[in-house]
Amino acid sequence: MSSLEVLSVLELAQARPGSPVGAEAQPSPVLSFVRQALRSLGAFGQRSLLLVALLSLWEAAPRLGLIDAVFLPPFSEVIAAGWQLAQTGELYDDVAASLLRALSGFLIAVVLIVPLGLAVGWYARLGNLLNQFIEICRNTAPLALLPVFILLLGIGELSKITMVVYSCAWPLLLNTIAAVKQVDPLLIKSARTMGATPQQLFRKVILPASLPTIFVGIRLASASAMLVLVASEMVGAKAGLGYLIINSQYSFLIPQMYFGILGITVIGLTFNAILEALERRFMRWKAPAAT
Repeated sequence: MSSLEVLSVLELAQARPGSPVGAEAQPSPVLSFVRQALRSLGAFGQRSLLLVALLSLWEAAPRLGLIDAVFLPPFSEVIAAGWQLAQTGELYDDVAASLLRALSGFLIAVVLIVPLGLAVGWYARLGNLLNQFIEICRNTAPLALLPVFILLLGIGELSKITMVVYSCAWPLLLNTIAAVKQVDPLLIKSARTMGATPQQLFRKVILPASLPTIFVGIRLASASAMLVLVASEMVGAKAGLGYLIINSQYSFLIPQMYFGILGITVIGLTFNAILEALERRFMRWKAPAAT
């Protein structure tokens, strides 16, 4: 038997039954999933290290007497107060009321203001016509107009939703206008050279190139929506997280007050995460940033 035949016999003996000669062992799907989960958990732990440290400090400082526990109760007591609110059903009513107002005003603003911003950015004459009016309105604080909205629209849902729309309008409008004006002129010139119609130019060039900045405005608008909503719920409301905070303060239910603040923070973070996911979905064409 030649040396080549001996080598072939040895390779066949070392190979697993049913597998091709020289094939490498593939990791099992379960093992791959576990490794991916561990990597994700480790990355999440690194990002959340500062948050865990702050919550630990919040829990320890009142218990050690570093801060008066009457005015800043431990984090565990705040969570316990929230659990009591959930058991009574009051928490669900407040969260539902705030979400309805915030989402309604935010979506109305996006539907109305983004097309207006695209038009103002694309048509220079329209921008010149509306520029002074936009500057006056955006420099008028929404909270300063709260008494006006209440006088004109009452203390019901309409005034609160209108306040949210007004506060969302200006981040959306300004970022959308800037997005259209900052499109690379070379892209526009190239599209026109290739015979693109105005409709094709807007749909294929202007709108995709504007999306990143438009989404910045959308995320800023979501933050403004929660800010103004909480302030409006503190005046003339009977439900909502803003009402929960101010009513808890007046009743000296401090743990409930802090839990209402945490609830607003969680809702804001959830909004931001949803908007980031939508941004990634609509801009899959965009090259990822280099790490």
